[in-house]
Parts: sequence; C-alpha cells; structure tokens
Amino acid sequence: MPWSHWWHATGNVTISLGVLLIAALFAGILGQWLRLPKVTSYLLMGVAVGSLGWIPHEHIEQIKPLTKLAIALVLFTLGCHFPLTKVRQIVGRVLRLSAGELSLTFGLILLGLPLLGASWTAALLLAALALETAPATTILVLKETESEGPVTRYANALVATNNLAAIILFEFLFLIVVFAYGKLQTSPWIQLRQLGWDLIGSVLIGIVAGLAVSYCFGLVVEARRLVLLLAMILLVLGICLGLEIPYLLAFLAMGATVANSSYQTRQVLAELDRVTGLLAVVFFVTHGTELQLDKLPQVGLVGMGYLGLRSFGKYFGVRWAAQASREESSVRRWQGATLIAQAGSALALTDMAVKRTAGLDGPLPELILDIQTIILGTVVVFEIAGPLLILQAVLRAGEVPLAQAVHHPGPSLWEQLRTVVNRIKMALGFDPWHGRSDADLTVNDLMRKKVPMIPVSATFDEVITILEHSADNTFPVVDEGKELVGVIRYRELSHALFDRALGPLVRAADVTTPAGRVLYPEEPLTRASALFAASKDDCIPVIAAESPHQLLGVVRRRDVLRLLFREVNDSDRTP
Repeated sequence: MPWSHWWHATGNVTISLGVLLIAALFAGILGQWLRLPKVTSYLLMGVAVGSLGWIPHEHIEQIKPLTKLAIALVLFTLGCHFPLTKVRQIVGRVLRLSAGELSLTFGLILLGLPLLGASWTAALLLAALALETAPATTILVLKETESEGPVTRYANALVATNNLAAIILFEFLFLIVVFAYGKLQTSPWIQLRQLGWDLIGSVLIGIVAGLAVSYCFGLVVEARRLVLLLAMILLVLGICLGLEIPYLLAFLAMGATVANSSYQTRQVLAELDRVTGLLAVVFFVTHGTELQLDKLPQVGLVGMGYLGLRSFGKYFGVRWAAQASREESSVRRWQGATLIAQAGSALALTDMAVKRTAGLDGPLPELILDIQTIILGTVVVFEIAGPLLILQAVLRAGEVPLAQAVHHPGPSLWEQLRTVVNRIKMALGFDPWHGRSDADLTVNDLMRKKVPMIPVSATFDEVITILEHSADNTFPVVDEGKELVGVIRYRELSHALFDRALGPLVRAADVTTPAGRVLYPEEPLTRASALFAASKDDCIPVIAAESPHQLLGVVRRRDVLRLLFREVNDSDRTP
C-alpha cells in the first residue's frame, strides 16, 4: 500500500497537515536560494505535493476551516491599515487610480472576449471577476518584503477597492444573466433587495465585532488578548458562512472599525501576527495543492484572451490614470504590477455561481461551468506570476529594506552540524581545550584568519555580494595594504531602503564606520569576552600590534560563548 494511501485509509489528517508544513519549510528554504517570494514557493510546493497525490482530497476539505481563518486574519489586518486620517489623505488619488484600472479592465474583457468566441453573458461575468485582486497573496508579499512607500500604500487600498467592486458587480450582473436566461426564481427587485441586505449585513456585522474588540481589548489582560481576537474573528467568520454573506466585507469593516475606534491597533496587529504567519503558510501550501494545472490547457482561446486582456487592463489602467493624476514615476511604472494576482474572491464567486445553478436545466449551468474552468485555469498563472511581479514592483520602486531585498544567510549546513557535534562531544566529556581555562587562552587561539574583507573602494553592489555570501554581521573594511579602515555593520544597513540605481554611485567607504573595538593576537581571551559584553557586534577585528595595523582575522562571538558555556558546565560539575 503506498504510504499516502496508508494515512488516507486511517483518516489521519494530522499527518497530512504535518506533511504540508514540512513541505512549506523546505519551500521557504528553496525560495530563499532562488530569490522567490515565500508565497510563490509555498504555492509551487503545494502544486508538487498535490500532483504527487500525497494529500487526500478529504484531508484538504478538513483543513479548509484553517485556510478560511487565514484569509479572515489577512482581511482584518488589511482593514486595520485604514484609519480615517490616512484614508482622507489618499482617497481621492486611490479612487482615480482605481477608476482607471477597473474601467479599462472591465471594458477590455467585455468587448474583447466576444471577438474570441465568448458569449456576451460569459464576457459580462468574466469582466466582473477580472476586477478582483487576490488579497491574501498581495498583502502577504508586501508584508514579507516590509516595503514602505506610495506603491505599497496604494496597493493596499487598491486591493480593497478591487475586491469590493468585484463582489458587488458580480452579484449584480449574475442576477442579470440569470434573469436573461429566464431562470430567476423570484422578482428581480426581491433579489436585488436581498443582495443589498447581504452586503449591508456583512458590513454591520464587521462594525459591531470591531467595536466589541476595541472595547474589550483594553479590559482583557495581555495574556488573554489573543484568545479574545481569535474568538471574535471565528464568530464573525462562522456567522457569515452560516448566513452565506460575503465575509470579505465583514472583516474589512471589522479591521477598519478597530483602526478608528481603538488606540491599541498596533498591539492588536502584534497579537495576531503570532498566528497569522503560521496560518498563511497552511493557506498557501494547501491552496497550491488545489491549483488545477490540468485546467490550463482547457481554457482555450477565450481563457488566453482573459489572461492577456486582464493583465493589460490592470497594468495600463493604473499607469494611464497615474499619468493623468501626475503621480510620481514609481507609481506610474510599477503600481499595475502589484494588482495582477488573482484567486480568493474570484474562486469563491464562481463556486457560489456553480452551486446556485446546479439544479437548473438549459444552457445556464454549462455556461457557469465554462466560466469556472477559465478561472481555475488562469488562476494558476496569476497566482504564481503575481507574487513575482509584486516583489519586482516594490524592489524597482525602491521601497524594500535591504534586509528583505538581499539574502543574508545564517549558519551553513556544515557549521550547524559542527555545532551540534561539538555540543554532543562536550556533553560526553570530550573537550578540545581540556586543561586550559579561558584565562590561559589568547586571542590568537580563537582567531579565524579566513574571513571576508571588503576593500574600501568596493562598489555597493560588491558589498551586497559579500553580505549575501557570509553569515557574519560585521565586516572589516581594509585599504590596499590590508590595513583596517573600519567596519560595515549589517544591522546598520538592513533598514535602509534598497535602490539598485544607487549601486554604482555608493562605495564601501560611504557606509563604513569606525571599528571602535579591536583586538591584538597576544591579548588574553578575557579581553575579547569583555568587549563582546559591551557591544552587539558578532565579531571583532584582530589587527597587528605594530604599524601598519594589518587585518589578521576576527574573533567571533559564538566561539567565545562556546568556551564560556564550557566553563559554566565545568563549574556546575564541581562538587
């Protein structure tokens, strides 16, 4: 019996969840090496796991409540970014950008797809679906990059307006299409009234829940605040699903209400960050297993037209609106790329339409199934390409901190293995420094000679290359004679915005700071210990005692700590 069939037979969904998380862990590591957004890595790994048949479909259905909770948390977080003071500053610009993007996208799909063989009813519904931008994908990529700037601010707002427009317009146009096919069960006015109540009801539920969170958050002790937040979010999600009303609006309204009725919005978001990251991983790797690659060849000419026209409308709609509004160049060039991803609402709306027409006769159910096939097929492209486009957009716009723009590695696999082996040896009583205390050791005994050195004339791009190939956080800078000039500290650069255009202009000398603390080879190791206690540097340069003070190597904090840890263990064993 194949191993995946074994836990399928046992019904053990916990194994499936563990497999998904392990797959996501490897996907994150692989994504770092390949410079991919984590979202794309998780989706691709999910596609691989799903293609191999490791996760039974029944287990995916059982995990679905967690994925819906993840979307709810993301939407709530998005809503929390819209206090009225901030909305008033950008609402006019956002509406102009949104109007340009939505109108061009809708018009291109509506007029273009019939020329490729689609019916006008299919084009109408696909045009409404094309307005949606995947909220979870877009927001989490922006959060991962920690980007800041106009492109990021507009992206958050445009994602919200896109989803609002898609949901409201699709529901309205779906009624028109059903009416045109003669399948409307009741009066159109009753259906419209019900639609209006559903939309208003979801917003009211979100407002009430947001007010409850704002009121209770300050009353609950800090240790129980996460319980409060999850309880309220789960209640709202359950109510919306039970009443079959759009929970996207409810959580946007809930987040916006908290942002405007509480002074503790940051603390609310900090509490939710503790679970949002984990649930987002579950969501994307699970979502990846559901991406149906076999649907892509089935989309036909209409589906390919939908891919091209939607992408063109999103990108150039914002670009032309930004030019008309005289937005800065980064918004004109890169804003449209942040809106290409599509999934959540589009999939939910088509699924809802299929369920509503499942029992009807005639061509309408077949039409809705064809639309669902197109959405399922094109979502594969939009979801995988979308995060890559978002990452490139904020990078090119210069809105990403250096720490997120480059891959600064931690300990290598070999170093970590050596650390574990050394710790086991020490636990078993094998000590390479047996008989010598740290007071007897000199700097020369622990000095590492083969270390990365940055020439003072190096370009910023060359500095970045060294940062990306070293696990150190402090880098000695030397002149042509290898005399120490100073150091470059990664922590001081990591929060600076990364702009490729400055690479050829900035030199290592421009970002070098005085070393402040240095060691000499014959000094006792106790001095190194004292210097590390007084600083945050992970290594201290070792230089020649006589002029010229050439760089000889470095002493690393972790090496000194390893010796100190040995001393502590020895003292604990002393009777």
